[in-house]
Amino acid sequence: MKSLPRHLLSLSFFIFIFSCTTDNNNNNPDTLPLEFYQELNISYGNDSDQVFDIYLPENRTNQTKTIILVHGGGWVSGDKNDMNAFKDLLLQQHPDIAIVNMNYRLADQNTPFYPTQINDITSVVDYLKNQMSTYTISDDIGFIGTSAGAHLSLLWSYAFDFNSHVKMVCSVVGPTNFTDPAYLENTDPLLQELLDVYGQNPTTEYLEEISPYHQVMSSAPPTILFYGGMDPLVPTSQGTAMRDKLLELEVPHEFTLYENEAHGWVGVNLIDTTIKLNAFINNYF
Repeated sequence: MKSLPRHLLSLSFFIFIFSCTTDNNNNNPDTLPLEFYQELNISYGNDSDQVFDIYLPENRTNQTKTIILVHGGGWVSGDKNDMNAFKDLLLQQHPDIAIVNMNYRLADQNTPFYPTQINDITSVVDYLKNQMSTYTISDDIGFIGTSAGAHLSLLWSYAFDFNSHVKMVCSVVGPTNFTDPAYLENTDPLLQELLDVYGQNPTTEYLEEISPYHQVMSSAPPTILFYGGMDPLVPTSQGTAMRDKLLELEVPHEFTLYENEAHGWVGVNLIDTTIKLNAFINNYF
C-alpha cells in the first residue's frame, strides 16, 4: 500500500492539531459559568401593563428557582417598581435565586380584576416555563406579594397552581377572605372604593371563589403571613383566620402580627419581617 506524500502527511497533521486546539479553546460554552443577567420590561401580552423584569443569578443551572414579586395597589393601581425593596433584598440575601418583578393589567370599569390579574400571573408563569432552557432555570417558583398582590399570590398558589410548581408564598397584608364581615362591613372610604372592584352585591359563591381562605387545601405550599393589628384596610381577622385554616390543614406556615402597625411598616418591624422572610426562604425554597 502506497504511503501519503510527506507534504500531505504534514498538512493532515496540522489540520488535526488545529482542530483539537480549536475545540479546546471553545471549552464548550454550555459548560461555562453563566453571568448575572437582567432584562427589564419584557412583554408577555399585548397590553402595556403586561410586562415584567427578570434578574438571573450568575452560575445558575436548570435547578435554579424563581421568586415572582406581585405589587399591591388595591387591584386598581400600583407598579412593579413598588416591589424594588423586595427585589434588592433578594438580590443581596439570596443571590442564587432568579427574580421576576411583574406588572399586571389594572382593574377599571372595563377590566374586572378577576380573573384578569390571575390570568396575567398564569401568563408570566407559562412564559417562564417556555423559556426555561433560554434562561437556565427550573419550573419551581415562589411568590412574594403585598396587599392586593399578596391576595393574588395566595389565590394563584392555592387555586391555580395545577402542576404544583409553587414551593412557597409570602403574604404581606394580603386580603384572604371576602366573606369575612369584618372586611365587608368596614366603613373606611378607601376600602369601600376597593370593594367596588369586584362589583356591587357579589354572590357568596363569587366571594368564596376569589378568597384564598376558601380555596386553600392541604396540598398548599408553605406560607408565611405578615399583618398589622391597626390596619384600616385589611382587618386582623384576615390574617388570623388564614393562619387557623393553614394550621387545620397542616400546611407549613408562619404568622406574624405587628399589633401596633397599619397597612405596612418601617424600622424595627420591617427588619423583623426581612429576617423572618429570609429564614423562611432558606427553609422552604
